[in-house]
This record gives sequence, C-alpha cells and structure tokens, in this order.
Amino acid sequence: MSEGMNKKITTVMRLLQFTDSAFPVGTFSFSNGLETAAHEGIVYNADTLEQYAHAIALQAAYSDGVIALHAFRAAKEDKYEALVDADRKLILFKMNEEARQMLQRMGKKLAELGTHIFSQPILQKWLDDIRDEKTPGTYPVAQALAFALAELSEEELFCSHQYGVINMVLSAALRCVKVSHYDTQRILFKLSEQSQDLYEEVRTMTFEDMNAFVPQIDILASLHEKGNMRMFMN
Repeated sequence: MSEGMNKKITTVMRLLQFTDSAFPVGTFSFSNGLETAAHEGIVYNADTLEQYAHAIALQAAYSDGVIALHAFRAAKEDKYEALVDADRKLILFKMNEEARQMLQRMGKKLAELGTHIFSQPILQKWLDDIRDEKTPGTYPVAQALAFALAELSEEELFCSHQYGVINMVLSAALRCVKVSHYDTQRILFKLSEQSQDLYEEVRTMTFEDMNAFVPQIDILASLHEKGNMRMFMN
C-alpha cells in the first residue's frame, strides 16, 4: 500500500473516531434545548424535529463553526494566544447559561481525553489553563485543537462539527419525541446536504460576522434551566 493511501485511510479513521457519537465527551447528556421544545409541544413529530435540527445547525455554523475554523488556523500556526482569544469570544457570544455550560463541560472532557491521545505539550497547557480558569475551554476550540494535532483539515473539522450538532439533537429526539430511527437517519442524511454550502459561507467570516439570532432556542434553554425536565443535563 502506498504511503499516500495509508495516510488517507488513517485520516478517515481519525475523522470517524472524533465524530462518533460514542466518543466520550458527554454529548449524550445534552439535548440542545430539544427536551424543553418537546415538553412545550413545539417539536412533536419528524417534520418539526427536522425544522428544529436545521435551526440548531445554522445557529451553530454561524457561531461555533466560525470560532472552530479560526481556532484551527491559530493552532496550525502555533498561535496559542489567538486560540485562547477565539475561546473567550465564543463564551461571551453565548446568551444563555446552559449553552455556556454545555460547551465548557464537553470542551474540558475533550481536552482531558486529548492529553491521553496526543503527546504535544500544547494540549496539557490548554487543559491547565482551563483548570486555572484562564480560558473557558469551549468544545469547538477543543475540537479545533484536536483536529489540528491529528493533521485533519478544516473542512473535516467543520464536517465533524455540523454532524455532531445535528446528531446530538436527533439522538436526544429518540428519547423525548415520537420519532423512529428511520426518521432521524432520514433527517441527518437530508441536513448533511447543506454542510458544503455552509462551509463555503462560514470559512471567510470574521468574529464580527458571527450571528445566531434564534431567540426561541435561547428561551427554551432558559426554561430548561428552571424547569423540572431532567432527562438531559442543564
């Protein structure tokens, strides 16, 4: 087998590993507001679930996705302070506490896991700074750092980011919405078709271009913080 083919197979294997829903960073613990949306009767079948997952994917692309790409480029250029700056900008951008906690908990878990996978000292420094509260340690930035160290591309990072966001909602739906595995897989297949166009749009966006105006989702998150629904973490 040629060296190039071997590298390509390794790249695909790493992409699958980091995108797998079983990757132990805690994605199964969160619903991205879906639990409250289902409780309030906003999401109740496959069609409304698709609309909700689509809104979440767009919101994430124009915020988390922008940050992830900038953090990835900073990591590739060994600009640690730029990486931290992207991390801080994302946490300030998030309007609700639940979203901030979700990103920080998953980010810290990925940083901890990364120190057991990679030998580069930058990951240990990143984890130490998270523990010392010098940086928030958000998940998209942790993803960016891991993908850079694994020698994956920014396109693959964006693909993994979008897949993870959509799949988080769809996996949660199987526990709180009247849908089947057939429904969720069809929705995932359909929403995946928008990823390339989203990447082309997002890849040139600056921090000032970030936007995520979906107020209903922020309201649902705030209701979940104060509500009695506890199937998913808040």
